Amino acid sequence: MGSAIASHLIHAGHAVVGFDVRASRQRALRNTGVIAAATCRDVGQRTSIVITSLPSADALMLTVAELGKGPRCPRIVIETSTLPIEVKERARSRLDTLGVVLLDCPISGTGAQARAGDIVVYASGSRVAYRRVAPVLKAFARAHYYVGPFGAGSRMKFVANLLVAIHNVATAEALVLGMKAGLDGAQVLRLVGAGAGSSRILQLRGPMMVKGRYRPPTMTLANFEKDLAIIAAFARKVGVRTPLLSAAAPIYAVATKKNPSLDTAAVFAVLEKMAGISAHSRRTAERRGRSTANVDRGTNPQHRRVRHGSRNV
Repeated sequence: MGSAIASHLIHAGHAVVGFDVRASRQRALRNTGVIAAATCRDVGQRTSIVITSLPSADALMLTVAELGKGPRCPRIVIETSTLPIEVKERARSRLDTLGVVLLDCPISGTGAQARAGDIVVYASGSRVAYRRVAPVLKAFARAHYYVGPFGAGSRMKFVANLLVAIHNVATAEALVLGMKAGLDGAQVLRLVGAGAGSSRILQLRGPMMVKGRYRPPTMTLANFEKDLAIIAAFARKVGVRTPLLSAAAPIYAVATKKNPSLDTAAVFAVLEKMAGISAHSRRTAERRGRSTANVDRGTNPQHRRVRHGSRNV
């Protein structure tokens, strides 16, 4: 996510200083035109606006501690991670003592969508700071919205990700049903996608499911498991039951246990196995689907040519 954001910022004319704890990512940053910093503290000393995209609560608190150690601190930190609101509140309090404004700005979208500039930012916190960083957000996001006081952005992201979690499993379930019934998976994907049953998740992960290919991941099962836990805890705190999320969670757990590095589309493999779809039955369904598609083309008047005497009718 961070490298995609940096690339768009550079393309928009911004000078970007970046840091990643992994050496390989540091080298990749240099290749995109990013000025590689030695530490995250160094990033804060050299820029007035810092964007953080982090995998855990511990990573955020360590980053905040490092930013506070330098002689010079950034003015605004745009925090884009999906983390518990309580953790972000602690980070905000710590930075506030240093005169730094923390904005809660989680991102809706995957790494692949970030590379395409097709992500949405839910910003919350100081409205003045939000207006200050709006040009930065515009450089890497398709849209950005000011949601309200600090934490409102994360609340909106939790709602969005609840739908993503359910849609992903529902997409897998529908495709498995169609394929078990003898339909070609690619045809199901195409025709359902043209109708009322379509969704962004069907478009994004449906092709991965039909092909049975879950690499490279747009979102790993390991990372999404963290998000699921955060959403479930948030729902319990506000007193809302989430029966559909609860039904989907065990399917994610099985997929994650098998291979946490795969894309979340791998929930399809779990449901496929539960339905007893084998590689042989999958190939048979695909052949039957291609045959049906050929019959459809043959009976369509737009594709039919009939010889009548010396003329084509």
